[in-house]
Amino acid sequence: MADAGGGGPRARRTRWREAAVTATAFVLCLLGGVIQVDDTLAAPPPAACFIAVVSCAVLPLRHRAPLAALAATTAAGALVPPLGLLLSPLIAAPAVIAAYTYSLAARTERRAAGAVSLGAAVLLVASVPLTGDLSWQDASRIGVMAAFPLMAGVLGHSVRNRRAYLAAVEERARRAEESRDREAGRRVAEERVRIARELHDLVAHQITLANAQATVAAHLFDTRPEQTRRSLGELIETTGHALDELRATVGLLRQSGDTAAPAEPAPGLSRLSTLVESFHRAGLEVSVRQEGTARPLPPGVDLTAYRIVQEALTNVTKHSGTRSARVRLGWHRDRLALTVTDDGGGTRALPNASTATDRPPPGFGLIGMRERATAVGGRLFAGGRAEGGFLVSAELPLPPAKETGDNGDAR
Repeated sequence: MADAGGGGPRARRTRWREAAVTATAFVLCLLGGVIQVDDTLAAPPPAACFIAVVSCAVLPLRHRAPLAALAATTAAGALVPPLGLLLSPLIAAPAVIAAYTYSLAARTERRAAGAVSLGAAVLLVASVPLTGDLSWQDASRIGVMAAFPLMAGVLGHSVRNRRAYLAAVEERARRAEESRDREAGRRVAEERVRIARELHDLVAHQITLANAQATVAAHLFDTRPEQTRRSLGELIETTGHALDELRATVGLLRQSGDTAAPAEPAPGLSRLSTLVESFHRAGLEVSVRQEGTARPLPPGVDLTAYRIVQEALTNVTKHSGTRSARVRLGWHRDRLALTVTDDGGGTRALPNASTATDRPPPGFGLIGMRERATAVGGRLFAGGRAEGGFLVSAELPLPPAKETGDNGDAR
């Protein structure tokens, strides 16, 4: 239901608060008019009522024009002695409230300090008696008149700093929450990409080998039954390995906590001979050449090198028209140079190397290899060769070695 007063609950609370402040200031002004110059009490004269009405009428405007409200209430306080009244903190209550509001709303601390100090000085001068001796009561009253506006200004400044501090804390908390959400989303996206890359490498490799072995078995079914049986046995072994690896991967994804140790270590170049043998059974002859002195690799680089060789040979089996491929490992002082080449002319071949770098062919194999190489601080190139076939070349960073040598090992 709409509010008939034209505002919500917060607006109504604000109006009631302003009315209460104005009424309190008016009562204090009248009480200040009760105290006479000779320290006796009497009914507030018309001059006190006039000062109360004029100074309190300005208070509702102090939020929209705080400086004007401070000037008006201070001027009203300065008129108190000429009207025959005693200038006291009670009758100057509107000026004190205006000083607090201006300190709270001033743009700079210098402006707030200057305006409030000027108002306090005006009230201080107005409270000094022009005739007669200055008694200790007059001196204490003058000190109180100068102190009250200054105290109100200091209080307003403190409240302003407190509000700014709380706003800054809330802003930092909000930004931290947004940063945590963005970081969580980024980590989830990276983990999804990593899982997709692992599953792609696993499934593409095993299914490609199974398809090649099934093709060989179908081709030799009538002419070489013994070799057909051997190919079918290898096909059964390959699909069994694929199911085991898929089961292990899905098990890792489904578990709620971290395991004490992985069931099987992550593959690396130490299993390169086993990988080459699996492609040999699928009908792809792979030669491996190493240049330089091999040394242990960091786990991430080791896995990346293995997966790049695996994916490159898988692509040769799937897309190349040749039955042979070459793998070269160049061990340097600070990097491992890895290349996989073939002489086939399948659908992966591109017109030139620059085109391959700028626009990789569709599919996730090359994308995954590039992501792996970039993740460990390396780089990867894939594209067609000028003499025919396809080339995958990667450079992966290594910890610096003190001594290096050249050693060739061909298979």
